[in-house]
Amino acid sequence: MSRDTDTIWSALPLPAFILGADNRISEINPAAELFMNKSLRSLAGAKLWDKLTINANLPDAVGRVRADGLEIVINDVDVLAAGRAAVQCNIQVAPLIEDEHSILLLISPREIADRLGRAQSSKSSAKSAIGMAEMLAHEIKNPLAGITGAAQLLSMNLSDDDLELTDLIVAESRRIVKLLEQVEQFGNLRPPERRALNIHDLLDRARRSATVGFASNLRIEEAYDPSLPPTLADGDQLLQVFLNLLKNAAQAMESSGVGDTIRLRTFYDRTLRRVGDNGTGEPVPLQVEIIDNGPGIPADIASEVFNPFVSGRENGTGLGLALVSKIISDHGGLIAVDSSPGNTVFRLSLPVAPNDKGD
Repeated sequence: MSRDTDTIWSALPLPAFILGADNRISEINPAAELFMNKSLRSLAGAKLWDKLTINANLPDAVGRVRADGLEIVINDVDVLAAGRAAVQCNIQVAPLIEDEHSILLLISPREIADRLGRAQSSKSSAKSAIGMAEMLAHEIKNPLAGITGAAQLLSMNLSDDDLELTDLIVAESRRIVKLLEQVEQFGNLRPPERRALNIHDLLDRARRSATVGFASNLRIEEAYDPSLPPTLADGDQLLQVFLNLLKNAAQAMESSGVGDTIRLRTFYDRTLRRVGDNGTGEPVPLQVEIIDNGPGIPADIASEVFNPFVSGRENGTGLGLALVSKIISDHGGLIAVDSSPGNTVFRLSLPVAPNDKGD
C-alpha cells in the first residue's frame, strides 16, 4: 500500500480483510485485529471462515465475487469471533481494484453502523436546527427592537417602582438580542483568511484578555514548546476559539466553586492526521491544550458538547463550543475533549504553515 492508502486503511473504523488469490488472509486493519482479538501475524495465511463462525455461506459469496467481478452485500448475519459473543453484522465482499486476484471483505457490526447513523442524523438535525434558528433570529430581532423602544419611552413618565419593570424589559430584550446575534454569527461565519501565524502570540493575547476580564480571579499557567513552527490560520477566528475555551473553563469553575487554575500547553505530535476531503491523511501536528481543574463536563452530554444547542450550563446557549468546532474544522484541524472531575482537557490539533513543515 502507498503511504496515503495505508493511513486510510489504518483509520478505517470497520474490520477489513484482504484475501489473496487462494482466499487466505493477507492483510487486516487495526479494527479487524481488535474485532478478532488476534494480530495479523497470527491470522496471515489462514482462511477467514476458519477463524470466524458465520451463519452465511461466505466461501460461496467470495467465489461469486471472483467469478462475476461484482460486489456482494450479506445483511444481518451473526458473526462469532474467538473470545467474544456473536455480533449481528453486515458483510461486504468486493473485488480489489488495485489487485485483480485479491478480495476486500468488510464486516460492519450493527452497533457501529447504528452509531454512525445516529451521528449523521444528529449532524443533519443540528444543521436544520441552525438554519431554522437563523431565520427566527432575523424575524425576532425587529419586534424586540420595538419592545425595547416602547419600554424606554414608557420609562420617561413612570415612578421609580414602575421603572424597575421597564428596566427589566429593556435588559431582558437586550439579552435576547445578544443570543440571537450569536445564532446569526454561527450561521454566517465567513471562510477563514489563513496566513502563517505564531500560536503563542495568539494564546498570549487571549490570556491577557482573560486575566483582566472573566478570569481575573483564576491562575493561568503556561507550558509552551518554544520550537513550534507557525500554523496556517485566520488570527481573529483562532483568537475567538482560544477566548471561548478560556471563558468556558472560567465560567464552569465560577459557577461550581470548584477549581482555580487554567493551563495552556503546546507541543508537537507528528503522528496525528486528519482525513481530508480527498481521503488522504493530512498532518495536524501542532497541539494546543486548554486544561482546567474545574468540575468537568456532565457525563450525559460529554459526547455531544460540540453539537449546537448542547450546554452543561444553566442559561447556556450551547453555541460556543459548536462555533469553536466549526472554526477548527474550517482550518483543517481537529478538536477533542477529555473530561473528568478536576481535569478537563480541550485539545486542538492544527496544521503547519507551508514551507515550515517541521518534519
